[in-house]
Amino acid sequence: MIPKIILGKGPKAVRRTIGYLFGPGRANEHTDPHLVASWNAFAPDPGRPSHHTPREVMNQLVRQLEQPLVMLGDKAPQHTVWHCPVRTAPEDPILTDGQWADIARRIVAAAGIAPDGDEEACRWVAVRHADDHIHIAATLVRQDGRRPQRDHDKRAVQRTSREIEVDYGLRRLKSGDGTAAKRPTSKEHFKARRLGQETTTREVLRLRVRRAVAVAGDEAEFFTLLESTGVTVRLKHGPSGDALGCTFALPGDTNDQGKPVFYSGSTLAPDLSLPQIRQRLNTTSPAPAPLPAVNPWHQATAATDLIPNRLTHGEDSAAQAQLVVLGMTLDLLPITGPPETKAQLELAAASFERATRFRITADRDTTRALHRSLQTIWRDRTTDGDGTGFAMLLDATLTAVAFAMHWHRTRNNSQQEAAAQQAFVHLEAAHTQTTAPVLTRLAAHSPSQQTKHRYAHHLQTATPQHAHRVLDDPAWGALTTVLAEAEAAGHDAATVLDQAIGQRSLDDAHSPARALTWRIRRLGERHAPGPRAQAARLRSTTARGGDQHPASALPRPVTPTVPVQSRPRRR
Repeated sequence: MIPKIILGKGPKAVRRTIGYLFGPGRANEHTDPHLVASWNAFAPDPGRPSHHTPREVMNQLVRQLEQPLVMLGDKAPQHTVWHCPVRTAPEDPILTDGQWADIARRIVAAAGIAPDGDEEACRWVAVRHADDHIHIAATLVRQDGRRPQRDHDKRAVQRTSREIEVDYGLRRLKSGDGTAAKRPTSKEHFKARRLGQETTTREVLRLRVRRAVAVAGDEAEFFTLLESTGVTVRLKHGPSGDALGCTFALPGDTNDQGKPVFYSGSTLAPDLSLPQIRQRLNTTSPAPAPLPAVNPWHQATAATDLIPNRLTHGEDSAAQAQLVVLGMTLDLLPITGPPETKAQLELAAASFERATRFRITADRDTTRALHRSLQTIWRDRTTDGDGTGFAMLLDATLTAVAFAMHWHRTRNNSQQEAAAQQAFVHLEAAHTQTTAPVLTRLAAHSPSQQTKHRYAHHLQTATPQHAHRVLDDPAWGALTTVLAEAEAAGHDAATVLDQAIGQRSLDDAHSPARALTWRIRRLGERHAPGPRAQAARLRSTTARGGDQHPASALPRPVTPTVPVQSRPRRR
């Protein structure tokens, strides 16, 4: 059940609100508006037959609601109307008028509009438009002339709504912490539909601003990127001339006067105000640019690989920063990956956006490497060759999202946990689409049968309990290819395989060979030993008379394991 509180200003706000509630609606959606409850159970109902015309009855209702305001005259408050639409989910049972009346009374009592047993409370009505929702409208002056005590009414109404969901067997929504982005209004949805847009202007702007923040190196580049996507930016300057805020608009989105409709960054999302954007842009400013020789896909994957460990062992402020930069990664994946994965990746990014915010100030020092890598991929339009770079980054991102889901669960952030879980579902779908052709290409270059037998022996030694699953896995051919590539780069196959197995358990891996393929590809390409190290190992190995394949100097990675009960089943 979703309640939403709206305040109306001015002496004519009551008439405007009642006129809308008993009118046809903006899209003729008001087919049977009628009262289900009121402050005294005897309020005039313009939606039911009467010996008066509907307009006359509506005027009577407006006069009765306005009476406490009229008594105050010039002392009436600025906000005169409290308006709260309440909507159930599509899968919920259809409630009767009597049930909606009970819900309305509970909500006005929780909000402080009309506490139980208070005969001098505010006047209010509940109007039902359709099976799934009502509108509650109240005047913000009590009948005794005082103002209602409605401190924190939004939180109180939300708490009561969660109780109503249980009592009436409705879909139970997640409790929030006040960090969610503002939802588009019904008016915005109707306007988008009228203009032939798939999404509202608010949602389009939110996505474009988030992507610009992810790839911009400074404030000037941020505004340039936005304008290149068609967004109009208007700065708000203080007396000193410094920019204190900014608003955004899309061309073609105008009001009744034909002027652009501007949205402030904070109304798009709590973390998109200009001060918050500046903090995020500062993440990369003091750091040096990445070296040209470093593959940014590998660098981004290496940085993303560290997120699970930082979520598990870091302070909450550092973990919050990891969630933010992980959201940036998801924002850019749809525009850097294969076209066939775009839809699922966009859904994943939109879902995870809610999981990036929590009531903790982010310490972004540990996010610089990943942020710089994302910028490099975007600016240079770095090609991914055979697609393995993108596949590895997607694989690392999928794991990080699973850890983010667990992190929010342990802190009872139910909305953020649900958002991360939904993002995980979409990422898994994109992961399957991405990795299948890459694994096929890798398997086509698998080594000789003799080399495969040697790798199988290493595998049976390293993980005897999983060896048969890996050997029977369709991705076994791809795994042997990346092991051969690691050897060609100077690693010891047995050592790299052992390290990959030690990173995380294979118990819940749907495709253990595929999981090991990506791990070994990352290990082999990120940590190839230098010429001196290779020569030293070769001399040492020759002196021992042992294996002629030099061992890697990689330390065993310390990667946390998500508790078994909370790990989603994957690869």
